[in-house]
Amino acid sequence: MLTPSSNTVLEPVTSAMLAGLPGASAHFARFRVTEISLRDQALSQFSPEPILAACDLLADARVDAIAWSGTSASWLGLQRDRDLCAAIAARTGVRATTSVLAMIEVFRRLGVERYGLVTPYLDEIQAPILENFAREGFVCAAERHLGDRGNFSFSEYDAATIAGLVREVAASRPQAIAILCTNLRGAPLAAALEQELGIPIVDSVATAVWGSLRLAGVDTRRVTGWGGIFAVGDQGRESTGGDIGR
Repeated sequence: MLTPSSNTVLEPVTSAMLAGLPGASAHFARFRVTEISLRDQALSQFSPEPILAACDLLADARVDAIAWSGTSASWLGLQRDRDLCAAIAARTGVRATTSVLAMIEVFRRLGVERYGLVTPYLDEIQAPILENFAREGFVCAAERHLGDRGNFSFSEYDAATIAGLVREVAASRPQAIAILCTNLRGAPLAAALEQELGIPIVDSVATAVWGSLRLAGVDTRRVTGWGGIFAVGDQGRESTGGDIGR
């Protein structure tokens, strides 16, 4: 897992998801991300070279898949992640995916057309996310965002705050609700919120794990207690939609 340097959520949550999976382990490499905005210094954090240098270190561990467990392509454009996955595979020989590409794949497999969106981001970040998802064929039925430039501060929002935003979005009855930010503690809430609301909760930490396991040929149904996302898809097969790198 490629990890934003100021992130404190995705590593423990990812490891917890895999705790019941004998023979599976997650390994992490960080690159500097400290602010989410459209300022030049924030945009430059996602230039390819630091990310690929972190991938070199992960490849030394002979991992079966590399995932960018981050959501930057949701506002920078999904082609950024598609290009990144191709570059990782070319450079390291390891197949790659990302939180955002895997989320799009989950939406397609669920047949989602109308979705709800919960993020901690600024207005200037939320707006291009909605535009980029619309380009992929997904209409936002309702959204909530916290107006925070973070990134560390995203981890400080409590479960009640996140669940409250999800419930507000759920009032529009979307076909799925995305919790989009890998430093937001949404994944541990997914199973309970799905039971309460009757709507799939698609968290971006969970999608990175889901996509990685599929690339590694692991039956994602072996991950339990983290929501319905892990029951999605043709088990043990890679995506055929071009959204998960090879």
